[in-house]
Amino acid sequence: MSLDLLAYGAFFLTMALTYSIMCLGLNVQWGQTGLFNVGVAGFVGIGAYVSALLTTPDAVDRLGGFGMPIVLGWFGAMLAGGLASFLIGALTIRLRADYLAIATFGVAVAAQLCMLNLQGVTGGPFGIGFIPRPFGDLAGDTLTFSLLNLGVVAVVVLGLYLALERLVRSPWGRVLRAIREDETAALALGKSALSFRLQAFTIGGAIMALAGAVQGHFIGFIAPENYQPMLTFQVWAMLIVGGSGNNRGAILGAILVWGIWAGSAGVVSALFPPDQQARAAALQIVMIGVGLCAILLLRPRGIIGELRTVSRHLGGPAREPVAAPTVPEDEPDHARHR
Repeated sequence: MSLDLLAYGAFFLTMALTYSIMCLGLNVQWGQTGLFNVGVAGFVGIGAYVSALLTTPDAVDRLGGFGMPIVLGWFGAMLAGGLASFLIGALTIRLRADYLAIATFGVAVAAQLCMLNLQGVTGGPFGIGFIPRPFGDLAGDTLTFSLLNLGVVAVVVLGLYLALERLVRSPWGRVLRAIREDETAALALGKSALSFRLQAFTIGGAIMALAGAVQGHFIGFIAPENYQPMLTFQVWAMLIVGGSGNNRGAILGAILVWGIWAGSAGVVSALFPPDQQARAAALQIVMIGVGLCAILLLRPRGIIGELRTVSRHLGGPAREPVAAPTVPEDEPDHARHR
């Protein structure tokens, strides 16, 4: 029994870490640059399908059969996601706030419809199966298989975290935050806001595509319904709960919200009869919404707030500006100038 619980714990953490990769990509776009992307599901789906097409065995009814190694599939997913983000960003990056949100949402819906209808490429509503899984030969040993996959995904997350931390503390990262906070000042210093926004949008999209590829290979099957707008809502909730602008917060938020989602699914299956569980599943969204409201009330910046980096050697928690002391009107003039 304890071995089964350990195997489930490894499976749970592996899934949570795949979502943390999505949060890291969104954090580059929104947390660091202020780009309001609500098309996360589309970029995740692009990565999953590209990697699956590159690595699956030959199939009669659809494109595929390249049989490449999993690592090459992941690199191909990142390249495809980055290219798609660059092309979409080149057309939409000049839009601001809600207009960019509408454009990216439309892109995600179009991508999901392509996955559903291009049956000769994506398998249509039936999806793509037989996706090679890391250490697939050990799938019969559930515990070993789960622990090894957890190790692989943890290494990917750690590598991304370290790379993004260096970027955040580099001049490039400081320019992103300067554009986010005061674009006029950044432009006055000679920084091209459009160019830096496009770079951040491209890098974030490539990371989201990598997340889709990693998750698809861990599960072994993908289908269009996996990349609906609900996925975007989940990732946004994870980033807000953990702390927008903080990479550690993105990882922590993904684990916590995925725990709420998985736990609420167990509660629904235990409390409701099978014929009512499909309708009762909406309670999962309610629970995440309640948790999100509670976090925003108690910690508006998330569990781990953004760090205000002064230099690569000095950083601290973001604080509200302190108001200058005031002098009462009846004080003598020399007191006002102290």
